Amino acid sequence: MKFLFVVFILTTMLFAATEKLIIDAKHFETNDATGLTIFTGNVKLLKVKDKLNSQKLEIYMKPNSKGKAKQPIKYIATGNVDFEIHSNGKVYKGRGKKVIYNPNTQEYTVIGDGYIKEEVEQRELIGEKIYINQLTGNARVVGKEDKPVRFILNIDSGSNN
Repeated sequence: MKFLFVVFILTTMLFAATEKLIIDAKHFETNDATGLTIFTGNVKLLKVKDKLNSQKLEIYMKPNSKGKAKQPIKYIATGNVDFEIHSNGKVYKGRGKKVIYNPNTQEYTVIGDGYIKEEVEQRELIGEKIYINQLTGNARVVGKEDKPVRFILNIDSGSNN
């Protein structure tokens, strides 16, 4: 199951600072004093081949010394969030009502009808809340009374038919 946790390397691809990050939205606002930048309305984030779509994206920044770029400390995407990440030859697609990423701890949370699918090997993870720590490889998935956690894995039956 550890391979699924690599799924959330996906957001590292989205939010790492080594490549150009392009964000399109209907509205943009920022507050240098608080370090909060908000994009709203048909938000589309693109980083190389990786994509994130939502209705709202909040980026919390930690100010650095004068003349240096601010460092992102948290990303929160809400409103019909979906994403596609390309990592290590695999493609991960997912969705949720809310996706939170903390780049300092490399922790990811998908909240509200969370779903992640690894396209190449057709592996799926479904839950109300999906918590992943990329550094430790630990994960936790929480379901609901009427919607239990689900893990789907296609396995080879070993038959030679």
